[in-house]
Amino acid sequence: MEQIRLFRRRFLPDEVTELKDDTVLFLSDDLILTKWNVLKPRKDIAHGISAYFIDLGVKVSKVYNASEELVYWYCDIVEPVIDKAAHTYTFNDLLVDVLIYPDGRVRVVDLDEFADILEKNILTETLGIATLRRTDHLLQTIYAGNFHTLTDKIDEMEKTLAKENA
Repeated sequence: MEQIRLFRRRFLPDEVTELKDDTVLFLSDDLILTKWNVLKPRKDIAHGISAYFIDLGVKVSKVYNASEELVYWYCDIVEPVIDKAAHTYTFNDLLVDVLIYPDGRVRVVDLDEFADILEKNILTETLGIATLRRTDHLLQTIYAGNFHTLTDKIDEMEKTLAKENA
């Protein structure tokens, strides 16, 4: 696999962070799988595996605490910006996030921040509409009982990694 560079862009605050410590496990035109540790130490979460679904504009992360317990599935709505010639993938964080807890509870968070970036004209109307449509598509997938179509990719990768480390 060619050496690729991953970046996360936030709009609030406006910053770009290279995810240089993330390990790319799989790469195709429509999917990137990575494993990672938190960038800054936290008590609630420690590491995880993420699946970037390029065509859907969604990043799904399986997030663990230091005791290896599943904390939640964390879904970021993103806008991928890909430069294949430079092997760079920048994921603009569109601020709307969906959390799915092990007990099945679903929470949509950061809508206030999303409203702020729209109000300040940081996002175009077109990208704002796309964010809402991506969020709706993700929620409809969850509510229809089909979230596994996204999480299966991560679970399969975990099994592969466990076999390699056995």
